[in-house]
Amino acid sequence: MDDKDLDLTKQTEQEPPEEEERSAPEHPDYKNEIAALIRSGLAPRPMRERLMDYHENDIAMALELLSKEDRKKLYGLLDTGALANVFEYADEPQQYLAELTIRRRVAVLGKLEIPAILDYLRQLSKEERGILIELLDDEVRQEVALALTFDEDEIGSRMTTNYVTIHAGISVREAMRELVDQAAENDNISTLYVVDEDGTLSGAIDLKDLIIARDGSSLDNIVMTSYPYVYAEEEIGECIDRIRGYSEDSIPVLDRENKLRGVLTAQEITELVDDAMGDDYAKLAGLTAEEDLEEPLRKSIGKRLPWLVILLALGLVVSTVVGMFEPVVSHLAVIVAFQSLVLDMAGNAGTQSLAVTIRVLMDEQVSGRQKLFLVLKEARVGLLNGLILGSLSFVFIGGYLTLLKGQAPVSAFAMSFCTGFALLAAMLLSSITGTVIPLMFHKLHIDPAVASGPLITTLNDLVAVVTYYGLAWVLLINVMGL
Repeated sequence: MDDKDLDLTKQTEQEPPEEEERSAPEHPDYKNEIAALIRSGLAPRPMRERLMDYHENDIAMALELLSKEDRKKLYGLLDTGALANVFEYADEPQQYLAELTIRRRVAVLGKLEIPAILDYLRQLSKEERGILIELLDDEVRQEVALALTFDEDEIGSRMTTNYVTIHAGISVREAMRELVDQAAENDNISTLYVVDEDGTLSGAIDLKDLIIARDGSSLDNIVMTSYPYVYAEEEIGECIDRIRGYSEDSIPVLDRENKLRGVLTAQEITELVDDAMGDDYAKLAGLTAEEDLEEPLRKSIGKRLPWLVILLALGLVVSTVVGMFEPVVSHLAVIVAFQSLVLDMAGNAGTQSLAVTIRVLMDEQVSGRQKLFLVLKEARVGLLNGLILGSLSFVFIGGYLTLLKGQAPVSAFAMSFCTGFALLAAMLLSSITGTVIPLMFHKLHIDPAVASGPLITTLNDLVAVVTYYGLAWVLLINVMGL
């Protein structure tokens, strides 16, 4: 080793390199940049050029930061197509569409997807809706009229005609020519749909497969004939589980004669799944449907009141059962102090089992054997959890009654044993109830989310009350004579 190498080694040993502090890069705040750009005094042409550097989603997010006057300035900078793309990403496009003139509003509506147009039109009065529909282009008006023939909960109301069709029996070269001709009007080209002469769906072609196919080969070699599809008249709730089982860019929508009428785009499928999950979450809370902040008071009451009436009736049953054990309460008033403990833990266990069961039932392919395994598993979970929590309550409640309330150890721990055993039994039965009830609903073709949290909790209260007071009556009064 020469002198230079020796000096370098010593320097390395004496002065270790300092570690550079690395921090995660901050995401650019595009929406505030866009808002500042709109508020600036920049001339329209350079402002438009700079605005086009941003994604439409970022521009949509900036809308909420702008005043009405600033938004009007933005509307003037964007052409109709760009403004429609921005509104597609906006959370409340209806609010911003209302700020446009009638002529500009109609032009922008004509560039939106049909489901987005319908969402806006349904917010209007019948008279306003009719005026706007009459002002739309003939092609768009016909598509809107077709979609309006379906109910809001039917697939046909959410389909779009933004797709490319290829006729069966042609060559790859001819198919490419048809694609080029239609791509100017339809940008949903990742999947191409093959139809017969009468419009009946024959299958689908992935764009990549068409591109790499040889010119002279037959189109039939690359057509997927087992492609998923839905019917326009199907209710969204009935087929949403089937739809989300596929990861396709779009799903074809057929009429009852199996003719292609439209497609569900990936964006629309995502929204449908999100809406379905929102409804399921609402039902778990005891509502009949999902609410929003703008919903009228009468409609919100209508969603909640039916379940509250049912729960009131069940609550009266629970109160009646508690009244039947009045002699137990009169002899052992202290037992009431631990009633809420047993009832709350039973309700919690049942709600947990309900959530697990509904999640499992999202998979329509679950077999009967798997459902039985689920019931047994939840029963074991409830039993073991009840055993642990019952043991803890036996020790702590017995110690509390002995040390702080001055009761005799025998009577104190007898009462704590009663509470602990009731807790064990209630959690076991509640876990089974929270699993079996949604399975029964599913078997009867009723949405299992209807077996909501409040319903399960009320039923579990009934089970827990009978178990708790029944055990106290048998063990503490009849056996021990307390």
